[in-house]
Amino acid sequence: MDQGCRWRRKLLFIYIKERIDIWNFHSIRSGSRLPVVRLYYRWLESGEMAEAKGSKKKKIGLALGSGAAKGLAHIGVLAELEKQGIQPDLIAGTSMGALIGAVYAQGVGSERMKEIARGFGQKRLSLFVEPSVPRSSLIRGQKIAEALRVIIGEVDFSSLEIPFVCLATDIGDGREIVIDQGEVWRGVMASCSIPILLPPVKKANRYLVDGGLVSPIPARILRDLGADVVIGVSVSSKGQEDVDWGNRRDGSKGPNLFDIAFQTMNLIGFQASKNCLPVADIVIEPNVDHIGWADFHRVDECILEGERAARNSMKQILSLAAN
Repeated sequence: MDQGCRWRRKLLFIYIKERIDIWNFHSIRSGSRLPVVRLYYRWLESGEMAEAKGSKKKKIGLALGSGAAKGLAHIGVLAELEKQGIQPDLIAGTSMGALIGAVYAQGVGSERMKEIARGFGQKRLSLFVEPSVPRSSLIRGQKIAEALRVIIGEVDFSSLEIPFVCLATDIGDGREIVIDQGEVWRGVMASCSIPILLPPVKKANRYLVDGGLVSPIPARILRDLGADVVIGVSVSSKGQEDVDWGNRRDGSKGPNLFDIAFQTMNLIGFQASKNCLPVADIVIEPNVDHIGWADFHRVDECILEGERAARNSMKQILSLAAN
């Protein structure tokens, strides 16, 4: 068979894979129907084309972890990767990592993301002033949902420039749920819904809450999808340091309700991360332990720490991507 014929067959194969509507399958691990095969083949195409030309490109997966305001450091990591010309082929995000990943997957550059984060930080507290009659949550969550809709836009997962998934937890059976269908902002809302504080998000017959309970650094899904190199970014507390709750404006001391909820998530996430981190080839850990869960106004400080941590790991990242 001549070289031209091989090329035509390969191009035809890629074309067919992109268009046959057989991508839904049942995920044994999550118990939900996911078009992951479609996502996998979209992602695979660039690698196949490179291989056909004789230079197989390694597929890089980026796992952005949970961490509330600490997660702003993800922007710094992305900025440093951009400087080195490294763009992930697939992104997975949990909680705050899901929000950052969802915006970046649309093709929004890190400089624009910094501007968005600064705007978000200015109105951070107003989003939590929305008390609810306690039934399933203390906050109704409508302001936060609207903020996510505005920041992310009304885009579907299928229209993103970089394939992206976010992770949530089924509050009924504790399973990890991979979300990659429908409107992106709704998936991110599920991934960010801290139990008790925010209401669970209903999807099909499941009630979904913050993915940080079971997968605070979503590295495993990237490996499952075939990533050659998995970069994890962990911004959560290490779970061992003493927390200084400080003095509050009203003169009170000690943790309030929000502090307790977020610290509970940190402690659970710390244990869960022990299963997540070994899957990654490299873990970037920005120094943000001193950043509080609500310190969204410290955007530039968090971004700087993310840039510094990524820069310190860049030699290893470049080596993994090249070998």
